[in-house]
This record gives sequence, structure tokens and C-alpha cells, in this order.
Amino acid sequence: MAKLEILVYPDERLRQVSKLVKTVDNQIVSFISDLEETLSSLHGCVGIAAPQVGRFERIIIVDVSARPQHKNHGHLVLINPVIISNEGNSVGREGCLSVPDYTGKVNRSKYIVVKAQDGFGSDVTYPMEGYEARAVQHEIDHLNGKLFIDSLVGKRNNLKKRTDF
Repeated sequence: MAKLEILVYPDERLRQVSKLVKTVDNQIVSFISDLEETLSSLHGCVGIAAPQVGRFERIIIVDVSARPQHKNHGHLVLINPVIISNEGNSVGREGCLSVPDYTGKVNRSKYIVVKAQDGFGSDVTYPMEGYEARAVQHEIDHLNGKLFIDSLVGKRNNLKKRTDF
């Protein structure tokens, strides 16, 4: 396993759209292990997407379980995730490994249902809400070459310098 380097804005590779994973083979499983190790090494981080480490395949990892006040499904590896339904809206402050110095307010769906493959290639479907839904939507945006700074809302206090270092 290896800790991977995070691409940081304004690196243009972050704007690249990721390709579908066709087969969950040993190479993908090994990469997921490296991505998990990278995520676990980053204090307070709840998600990571393959493009953030320069691999442009549709793989994300989300785990908001360290914040038990939020309903969640634990540690999720999602391959080729697709939001198949969404409902409601919620504005919340987000940060990102690839935009490390800032946070901003973004409008997301409050409830989603995501369909994907897990780390073994099995089909999975999860209904999600709140913080977990926000995190998954944020990571899926990375797969589409989009950053949270592209979706800022409001005219005041929408982008703030991070103070939690």
C-alpha cells in the first residue's frame, strides 16, 4: 500500500472527467487500498475521489462514521456511482483536499439514492441523507471534473479562508 499525492487546484487535471471502471480486477483492488490508506492519513477527511490522486476512473470513498451524530452507512467504496434519485435542498459549508485553504457554501440535495458497485464489484444501492449525502455528491462531482468552488451559493460569506489548521 502507498499514500498517494493529492492534486491541488488550480491543477487542470482536476477538471478531467473520469472513465467508467469496466472490471474490478486486482489492479483496481490494489488502487482502492492505496486510496483508503491515503484517506485514513488525512485527519478529519471524510471522502476522496480517484481523480484527486491523478487516476481518472470513477471510484470514490466516503466515510462519515467518525461523526456519529450523522446517519451513515459506514465506510463506503463506490465504483461507478450514479445518483438515481434526489430530493430536497440544503446549503452547507464544504471543504476539499484539492482546495485546501478554503471552504464555501454549496447547495446539495438533502436526500439521495446512489447506485454503484462496491470494492468487490457487487452492485449496491444506498439511500442517504444529510451529511453523508452531501459528501457523496461532493465526491461524485470530482468524477465529473467539478470542484465545490464551481457551485458556491450566496453573495456573502460564500468562500472563506480555512482557519482549522
